[in-house]
This record gives sequence, structure tokens and C-alpha cells, in this order.
Amino acid sequence: MQRNLLAVAVVGMMALTVPTSLPHAEQWPQRTVRIIVPGSAGQGLDVPARMFAERLAERWKQPVIIENRPGADGLIGTAAFASLRDDHTLLFWNAAVFTLYPLVQEKLSYDPGRDIVPISTATNAFQAITASNHLKTRSLRALLDTARSHPGTLNYNAGAGELPYFFSGFLMGAGLDMVLVPYRDFNLAIQDVAEGRLDVIMGALLSVLPLAEAGKVKVLAVSNKQRAPLLPEIPTAIEAGFPDLAFEVLAGFFGPRDAPADRLDRIAEDVRAVAADAILAERLAAISVIPLGSTPAEFKAAIDLRRSKMAAMVKLIGHKLAR
Repeated sequence: MQRNLLAVAVVGMMALTVPTSLPHAEQWPQRTVRIIVPGSAGQGLDVPARMFAERLAERWKQPVIIENRPGADGLIGTAAFASLRDDHTLLFWNAAVFTLYPLVQEKLSYDPGRDIVPISTATNAFQAITASNHLKTRSLRALLDTARSHPGTLNYNAGAGELPYFFSGFLMGAGLDMVLVPYRDFNLAIQDVAEGRLDVIMGALLSVLPLAEAGKVKVLAVSNKQRAPLLPEIPTAIEAGFPDLAFEVLAGFFGPRDAPADRLDRIAEDVRAVAADAILAERLAAISVIPLGSTPAEFKAAIDLRRSKMAAMVKLIGHKLAR
């Protein structure tokens, strides 16, 4: 009799504890999910963010809306997200909030190690090294040989975020003297390289693709590990003989401080499922973007590795770049 009563008591205790062990994963989301994108609507990461939001809404059975908070290389939107601490708000942006900004900003309004949590990678946009036609150079090696033989005469711009530090660090590490020309708007740099006022730019392939197809600029290489499907004849930097110029933008979803681990795992699982969708991959390919997905631990490991790489670049450059 006592044994039976003990068994009933144990089962009863299990019944009481089981429902409380998975509340976050099972009950989230309970309302509209907001995704903050620290960039302008219709540009850059905003476009893939909206594609992911559409598919995630289908999986979550709740509306998923995009809120654009552009400005200051993403710092405004990132700080706004960190200050909210709302369990139904996510951040979609590149990993510079972890890897670069803490190294080059004198003061941040958020603590990247405390206030923002990596959830999953989501996209990898193709980045291109593009030259002005007036240089009459047709390969990455020819461009860098020209820079080496004419120190201080070629100029360049490398967009925003990690790219200016990465490309500037690469040039300095290779012993090349090129002049960085700052732009507040990368679109102006694109116009200038097309018109011959700027020699070289490094940035999103999609932004220079129309000019390249029109023959107004020359894409010399992509920094990604694989060739871009929209320009399959263009080699990667690795194929061109410059493995140190290999670079891929880490972009994905981040969660708020104190988010439960089971919820992060659930969101990451859904992001991976969306990224694996063939129709989404086709839509992203049209804008030179590859869908990705990872676990929170994998995303954090990739960020940690990138942080050490950016730290080396910043140390090599020795100062904050004027862009």
C-alpha cells in the first residue's frame, strides 16, 4: 500500500514539474513579433529580413513585422533593441555589433556581451572587389600589382561595418599604400567608381551588379568562399591567389538579454527550417544572398572567431577609420 502511494506521489510530482520545464519554447510567441533592422527599408539586410519574417510568421502563427531603425552604421537600431529588453522583439543585423563596434567605439550604450544574444546566422551576401574602368585592369592580381608599383596613387572605399577595417587591414598587411576616401553613403562611392573619380570599392555585389552588367565597372573577384551564381565567371579571392582577402558577412538573428535557452534553440531551429526552403533560396539568390542557419552556439563561435580577426585588423590599422 505504501509502495503504491509512493508511486502515485512520484507521478504526481512529475505531472507538476513537466509543464513548467518547457514553458518558453512551447508558449512563444504569444503575440506579434517585432524584428528591428538597423538599416533603411528596401536596402541591404532589410530585404532578406522581410523574406525571413514572412516565412517565420507562417511557422509561428503570429504576425512578424519589420521595424527599421537606420543610422550610425547600425548603432542606433542596435542600441534601441538592447534598451527594449522585450521578449517578443528580435534583432536582424550583421555581427559587427559584437566583433567591431566594441573595438572602435569609445562608448557603447549597450553591452554586447550581456544585452544581445546570438540566435542563428541567416544570410551571407556576396561581397565584390570592383575597379573603375579607367584603370584598365582585368584581374585582382593586376590591380594589386598596380597599387604596389604606384604607392599612394590609387584610392578606395569599402562600404560600412567591418568591411573598411577588413579591407584596409588587408592592404596594410600586404604592404600596399592606397588612400581611403570616406563616404557617408556607399551609393555615392559606387557612382564615383563608375565615373572614374574613385579607383576601387569593396561592397555588396548586388549594389554594383547593374553597372558591371552595363560594362561601366569591372568586378575583379568576390570575397566569398564560392563564386556568385549571378556572375559565375568571376573568381573568388582565394581562386585569384589572395586567401587573406576571403571575407563573408556574418548576419543573422539576435535575441534580448536573459532570453531562455530553450526559446533561443526553438527560434534557431525555425530559422534553419526557413533557410532550407528552396523557394526562399531562389528569391535570395536573385539578390546575391545565400541563406544560412545555425545553432546559437555555432553563431557565437563564429562571432568569437571574427572578433579576434577584427581585433588584429584594428590593431594593425592603429586608429579609428574616418569613413
